[in-house]
Amino acid sequence: MQPTPEQSPHHAYPDHWEADVVLRDGGTARIRPITTDDAERLVSFYEQVSDESKYYRFFAPYPRLSAKDVHRFTHHDYVDRVGLAVTVGGEFIATVRYDRIDATGRPASAPADEAEVAFLVQDAHQGRGVASALLEHIAAVARERGIRRFAAEVLPANNKMIKVFRDAGYTQQRSFEDGAVHLTLDLEPTAESLAVQRAREQRAEARSVQRLIAPGSVAVIGTGRNPGGVGRTVLRNLLAAGFTGRTYAVNSAFAADQATIDGVPAHRSIGEIGEPVDLAVVAVPADRVPEAVTDCGEHGVQGLVVLSAGYAEWGAEGRERQRELVRQARSYGMRIIGPNAFGVINNSDAVRLNASLAPESPAPGRIGLFTQSGAIGIALLSGLYRRGAGLSTFISAGNRADISGNDFLQYWYEDPDTDVALLYLESLGNPRKFTRLARRTAAVKPVVVVKGARHSGSTPPGHAVPVSRIPDATVSALMRQAGVIRVDTVTEMVDAGLLLADQPLPAGPRIAILGNSESLGLLTYDACLAEGLRPRPPRDLTTAATPQNFRDALAEALADSNCDAVVVTAIPWVGENGEAESGDGEVLAAALRTAAATGPAKPVAVVHVEIGGLAEALAAATSTAAVPPVARASAPAAATAPTGRAVPPTAPAGPSTPTAPGDHLTQQRPDTGPGDTPTAPTPGRIPAYPAAERAVRALAEAVKYAQWRRQAAVPGKVPEFLDDTIDEAGAAARIDALLGPDPDPRGRSLGHDEACELLGRYGITVRPTLPAPDPDAAVAAAARLGYPVALKTTAPHLRHRADLGGVRLDLANEAALRRAYGELTDLLGKPTELQPVVQSMAPRGVDTVVRATIDPAAGAVLSFGLAGAPSELLGDTAHRLVPATDRDAAELIRSIRAAPVLFGWRGSAPVDSAALEELLLRVSRLVDDHPEVVSVALEPVVVATQGLTVLGASVRLAPPPARTDLGPRRLSNY
Repeated sequence: MQPTPEQSPHHAYPDHWEADVVLRDGGTARIRPITTDDAERLVSFYEQVSDESKYYRFFAPYPRLSAKDVHRFTHHDYVDRVGLAVTVGGEFIATVRYDRIDATGRPASAPADEAEVAFLVQDAHQGRGVASALLEHIAAVARERGIRRFAAEVLPANNKMIKVFRDAGYTQQRSFEDGAVHLTLDLEPTAESLAVQRAREQRAEARSVQRLIAPGSVAVIGTGRNPGGVGRTVLRNLLAAGFTGRTYAVNSAFAADQATIDGVPAHRSIGEIGEPVDLAVVAVPADRVPEAVTDCGEHGVQGLVVLSAGYAEWGAEGRERQRELVRQARSYGMRIIGPNAFGVINNSDAVRLNASLAPESPAPGRIGLFTQSGAIGIALLSGLYRRGAGLSTFISAGNRADISGNDFLQYWYEDPDTDVALLYLESLGNPRKFTRLARRTAAVKPVVVVKGARHSGSTPPGHAVPVSRIPDATVSALMRQAGVIRVDTVTEMVDAGLLLADQPLPAGPRIAILGNSESLGLLTYDACLAEGLRPRPPRDLTTAATPQNFRDALAEALADSNCDAVVVTAIPWVGENGEAESGDGEVLAAALRTAAATGPAKPVAVVHVEIGGLAEALAAATSTAAVPPVARASAPAAATAPTGRAVPPTAPAGPSTPTAPGDHLTQQRPDTGPGDTPTAPTPGRIPAYPAAERAVRALAEAVKYAQWRRQAAVPGKVPEFLDDTIDEAGAAARIDALLGPDPDPRGRSLGHDEACELLGRYGITVRPTLPAPDPDAAVAAAARLGYPVALKTTAPHLRHRADLGGVRLDLANEAALRRAYGELTDLLGKPTELQPVVQSMAPRGVDTVVRATIDPAAGAVLSFGLAGAPSELLGDTAHRLVPATDRDAAELIRSIRAAPVLFGWRGSAPVDSAALEELLLRVSRLVDDHPEVVSVALEPVVVATQGLTVLGASVRLAPPPARTDLGPRRLSNY
């Protein structure tokens, strides 16, 4: 919506304040500035507000707005007077307004930094979290306009509004004056206000997903009159799954007298149904979708699954059609899965929803699956089905123009039916939010991700999202920092998902291997070493081993306190006639499941070669119920009886928060309560793999994830000693001066002295260098710095290239310096081209490089590696998101492959890792405190046995990019 000529021309309409938000009940609404065109909407809105709410707003009976009121409430300068409205279906449901005031409460302009604020919400929409969302947005607007505090007068009886202010998390003061509660809110975000905002975001977005996958009624728009077709297929699948709600078939081409189709009520429009419809599955051509959306929106449908194609995957025209679809749906408060979606499945017994095109409906289980590709979704469903795995929920989001993997992470975080989240992603629309949500979810249940389109440098067709410039290796490192299990293929995702869903987490990397094939055991042993595990020598049961032998050996391995997990290998038995006997798979499976159920809770995986019925029998389970919370409590280690056999740990009675399967490093059996005598255990699923490498890779991922979980339980911190040596205010003032009042949006690179000065304010000292335009200047510089010195070129094509002869070290006197200067210019060119400098020699050590960059999609990233070939040629660089903690810094320098060089490789002295970690933390603080610092490179950083020396530094400044992850809640607009 654009301003009219009556608007003040020097305060243009701030369209960046427009936002779609998810409310507490999962519905959507739009927040936007109020303009002079809104007079009729404002009057209509006010007429629908109760007298009591009007009284609370104006402190007196106020039945209607006067013409003067309407003019005042629709004319704003967007600086000192701002009004925002919440709209659904284009009509107002709430408003908020602030007026800048001075210390006496009179209208004022800047530099006054306080404003009076007032809200009004239609009674029918109170309790939906509308006022809370409005407060977030009006506070962000006020901060942008230089307002630091809100003042509000609230009647004591207006408990709802008082609660909105009280629960917001801002620093506030309250007093009682003249019969009203006077509230003052400091608008600077606090840790509490950010936590409140994110908790509300989680509840709202989870609820919006729940409305889509747990509807009470479903209408299939586009149900064909003849068998076949997309709509008719979805209807058939709904009926076959036994959907517990009401189902309707909708097609405008139905005859007026047609009452049913496939036993389902048939209607020509949603409006004809005459009953509430929660979810509409849209399966009509793209040009007819807007009409269907309008029909749904006008009749209260809560959400849409759009299977129709012809959107962003078709190019620019389709992309605009997709944007309009999202705008239209959100205007009615609806969210969308799709377009170009494959559908959704919810296996909850209370829902039994299969609103998809899946040819095979998966069995109920504990895995949640999200995919952006219908084809990959079909493959995953088929693979899980063949291996006997069950799903709690399945979503194939297609172009995911609205609902995305982030939304389902919000839902799965608290979903009691989901223990493991699997995601196939081809793009990350909001990487910062994804890593934040993934970290929180991974703290309670595993998150396994396959990232498609890793190397294309662009998003797949249909995905209108920002493109990240950071390499895929960096994305992978950041995911692992957030606790995400990143795998390369969908097969690996299924392999890991099966193990994590059905087995406890391992307490460590010690792996026992047993089986009836020495060769298969050795292959498994080698695979364990390759994955960084610590395998014990394989135990060969010989080819004569019986199922009872397997059971006894597995029980013994599980009871061993030096074993954290077991891999069982099995090949078919060979009979006396020389033929393989593969029909005893069920017997072997029963033996293994019994042993696993009776022993301590440790993960077990089976590698088998052509044993008929084994995989199916191992996958079978008597129940898909979640492990009771008491069985999921973590414990340091299994208690051990005098005989050496582990005994089940006890746990306190009472409820606890559900966590992932096998937060159990030790686990009480589901059928055993505290103090109870254990009864016969119920055998559970054991994952089976056709190759040792696949089983071991899945187990290795579980080991790394379990380690992350243990570490995440005690988060790292930023050491307080840094505060005493950091001049944050001085750095901010210097950055403002360097950028100037009208900074170039492209930014600017700092000169050497400017960079050194800025870094110095954060306790980062760069070894001085002096220019040497001629031999005499070089000698003078050396005399000033003191011998020995280094002579280096600073030309861009020779910087940090000692291999090209651009560096001369350990020059002990004037003669050596002059000789080196002559050699340098003779070999590489004139001094004006080489730009030589002189620098005093640093103590010997290991050359490293520290960098921090701002990616527009992922945010600030801190990187570390060894200087030269290891990082530049081999890509041996580690990454962490900023802000980095002490634990992040320690892990950063230890996670590169060449890390042994820093810690005494081949008898060398270990470097000062503490000094290196401190430097990383200082760089992290710099870019976190000042988003204008978009790039820092320290190269080389020579780390000695005592201390380190920064020999080169470059810094780039630019106007800070928008931080959508720190602003008020809003849905992405693609």
